Amino acid sequence: MSSFWQRSLILFSVIFPVALGFAADKEHGTVIREAPIYVSPDTRAQRVGTATRGRDTFLMERSTLDGKPWAHVLVVTETGLDTGFPVGKEVSGWVDGKVVITTSTPNGDQIIFGEAVDSERQAEQRGGRRNAAQDAMRLYYRMYEYFPNSPLAGEAFWRAADIRWQLERAGVLSRPSAREMSPDAREQIDEDTMKELMKKFPHTKWSDLAAYDLIDNKLCGDWKGEARCPEKESEIYERYVRDHPQSPKAAEAIYNASWRQASLVDIYRGNRQQDKSEKAKKKALELTAELASKFPDSDWKPRAQTLTYALQQGIVVYGSGNVGGPDDQRK
Repeated sequence: MSSFWQRSLILFSVIFPVALGFAADKEHGTVIREAPIYVSPDTRAQRVGTATRGRDTFLMERSTLDGKPWAHVLVVTETGLDTGFPVGKEVSGWVDGKVVITTSTPNGDQIIFGEAVDSERQAEQRGGRRNAAQDAMRLYYRMYEYFPNSPLAGEAFWRAADIRWQLERAGVLSRPSAREMSPDAREQIDEDTMKELMKKFPHTKWSDLAAYDLIDNKLCGDWKGEARCPEKESEIYERYVRDHPQSPKAAEAIYNASWRQASLVDIYRGNRQQDKSEKAKKKALELTAELASKFPDSDWKPRAQTLTYALQQGIVVYGSGNVGGPDDQRK
């Protein structure tokens, strides 16, 4: 992986051999609030670093000083972000004991998950906390890592993987290569984490959602008015529905397939291929009808109805001012 995001937005903290040897018998944990690290359990002591949310942490010991709980921890932080090459750095010291959640903390899985949700919401808010998305990503993964048998483990892994995917995707789509027709002409979003999730949680809604994200790497950047991209992409979405009929994304996938078929109506018509245009129209209407039948309560049904109306009335779907295009449509 060559990009900054791909190097820095990893889900697994890098623990060096010396750290493993020193802390192998210590309890794993993480902090749920950003916490200064001091050389001794005293806020007046020298500050040696900062433990940010979701960092993999080893609890060495706990202590109380003047009624305040402290935790002696070993934390792996990241440095070198200004150069784009994060380097794992081990920092040992004392932090506020109240913010350290470990594998032995009662309801620790729910506490970490709850903080991850709060961080994710911060990331979605305008003017939210800086780096909140990365905090949420790490917290979700720590929850899965520390509590693999929790009922929340699958969802936590999925949310961590999806946040990473969306951050990397934004980086990929911001580059000029994103406008190339072939998906092979641009840098691909790393798929390893999604594939690991699918392996660990097969035949679940989480693996279905992971498989949907993977479609991003197969989509064209710019159709350039040609038929081959929407033809291929429609097939990809239809295949997804066949392979993942119970997926929460199934209705959206059918809509994306139907929208591409509707776009082909206009593309073929512009190329004076009337027979193909009529065939694409028939296919698009079949798909919108399928969506309405299988997912009558879905938010995608009204959009399918709008697309159906456009097809029946001969309203242009593909091009300037297109009708009902997918949210991420950049054609």
